[in-house]
Amino acid sequence: MGGAAPDRGGRRYVPIAEHGLIGDLRSVALVGTDGTIDWYCCPAFDAPSVFASILDAERGGCFELAASVQARTKQFYFPDTNVLITRFFTEDGVGEVQDFMPVGGGAAEAERHRLIRRVVCVRGSIPFRTRVAPRFDYGSLPHTVRLAGDTAVFETEGMTLALTATVPMEADGPDVRGDFKLTEGETAVFALDKVGGEVTPRRCARTEAEEQFAATVAYWRRWLSASRYKGRWREMVHRSALTLKLLTYAPTGAIVAAPTTSLPEELGGERNWDYRYVWVRDAAFCVYALLRLGFTGEAEAFMDFVTRHISPGEGKVSGPLQIMYGIDGRTDLPERTLGHLEGHHGSAPVRVGNAAADQLQLDIYGALIDSIYLYDKWAKPISSGHWDDVCALVGWVCAHWDQPDEGIWETRGGRRNFLYSRLMCWVAIERAIRMANRRGLPADLPRWRECRDTIYRRIMSRGWSEERRAFVQHEDGDVLDAAVLMMPLTKFIAPTDPKWLSTLDALTEELVSDSLVYRYDPRSSPDGLRGAEGTFSICSFWYVEAMVHAGRVDEARLAFEKMLTYANHLGLFAEEISHTGEQQGNFPQAFTHLALISAAFNLDRALG
Repeated sequence: MGGAAPDRGGRRYVPIAEHGLIGDLRSVALVGTDGTIDWYCCPAFDAPSVFASILDAERGGCFELAASVQARTKQFYFPDTNVLITRFFTEDGVGEVQDFMPVGGGAAEAERHRLIRRVVCVRGSIPFRTRVAPRFDYGSLPHTVRLAGDTAVFETEGMTLALTATVPMEADGPDVRGDFKLTEGETAVFALDKVGGEVTPRRCARTEAEEQFAATVAYWRRWLSASRYKGRWREMVHRSALTLKLLTYAPTGAIVAAPTTSLPEELGGERNWDYRYVWVRDAAFCVYALLRLGFTGEAEAFMDFVTRHISPGEGKVSGPLQIMYGIDGRTDLPERTLGHLEGHHGSAPVRVGNAAADQLQLDIYGALIDSIYLYDKWAKPISSGHWDDVCALVGWVCAHWDQPDEGIWETRGGRRNFLYSRLMCWVAIERAIRMANRRGLPADLPRWRECRDTIYRRIMSRGWSEERRAFVQHEDGDVLDAAVLMMPLTKFIAPTDPKWLSTLDALTEELVSDSLVYRYDPRSSPDGLRGAEGTFSICSFWYVEAMVHAGRVDEARLAFEKMLTYANHLGLFAEEISHTGEQQGNFPQAFTHLALISAAFNLDRALG
């Protein structure tokens, strides 16, 4: 199915960074700075898209809502919430669109997956226009539209959406349009609901929209009030926390890596992946960041997800754990290409599903067991059954840590003996030993200690390059890799050890550009993919932390402050940053925001 591209003043696409995020803890919508919803999957993060003009301006579908005269726009979040305000400044007045998705309200309301767009004229008068153009199943399924009074019903195989509005609308092929004018103090309301079964179309009158706005604001402020962070970068840390919360799937406690698919790591490149799943590593690191701030409820929900869905199973070639799971715990995530979508700015392919689910990535065992260790220490003791699972995982790690694997960066160029994978196997065993000792839990401690020490000596001997005077990406090589920044952060090596300081200097010289850090050089370490990529934002925040621990606090603070200037206008980060400072990759990225929280926490502590 085709259709007209959004009217964006001659631009077919707005940059990735020119978006804000709203959500209901089940799915999210990306709203451009021009008021267009460019991405929305219903009813869940990993469901097929309804609006996807961020991936194909003509075929993807969108929900336009903007001033119909020339206007400057600005976007901000209603303070301490995930309610997004897009303001329009015209010659005759000022108006705003308040976008939000109500949270809570019982099971029936949750099934509605309501998306509310409230338009307010705050000064003078402004003409507005709207076009609602859903394109179901990533733009592949046709639909019908039925307009009756103030309700438009969009229906396709397996899904029905109802749009109610307080202004007149008219059908336009498979879309609906509307033009209306508001004067100071007047409002208009649009509500998009998933209907069917026991959920029927329901008007969203101005008073109800106002009540739901107030309830949504209250929900987010109540949630954020549990934060214990009182440091220097409160606004950025709290925006990161609110973003991580938006990436949680309330029904299961899952945490997605990002809410989008196939946003390119390089415009025109092929490094386009689907991140709408639960990476064990990313989610475990999220637990650490949220626990740091005092949000134990989210950590508990994720631990429940772990217990139900990712406990040691029969085991595949990739080990007893997969590297990623569906938000409902499913393990089958086949990757396919959507050839009918052109990709963001023509960056094909557009992929759904992720073939990396079948990779062997040994580091996930350390990330998961470290998060369990921290939960046991900072939140509440884990159960006996959970400890049995931990023992089973540690036993597997002891037997398999010395295999080559695909590593943290999910390379598609063949398996290697990555240092980071070894490091996190050491973490898995070391944290389990700590738990056993602290709580007197039964464990095969002699075997665990012997294995832990063997891994340590292997890293120190074969992960170190005398020629580079640095720890390197994989055994018996000389390629540098920013993942080794985790060595002092996991307490594997003293942050002032001469070998580590020499490594930090080597990384600074080769992989750091104006505080931004590249993962590695693909020319020196081919990863099986064409093209280049930007700097990796989680690595930039790891770099800040590593410098803090090394006592280079002034340098760390400058690098951190520089890094914050690369955030978008709302304080959001994608996965990577281009050489011109643009956000690249899926957006927003949990990895980046959890690393920001950790870096801010540790930098604050060092500054006193």
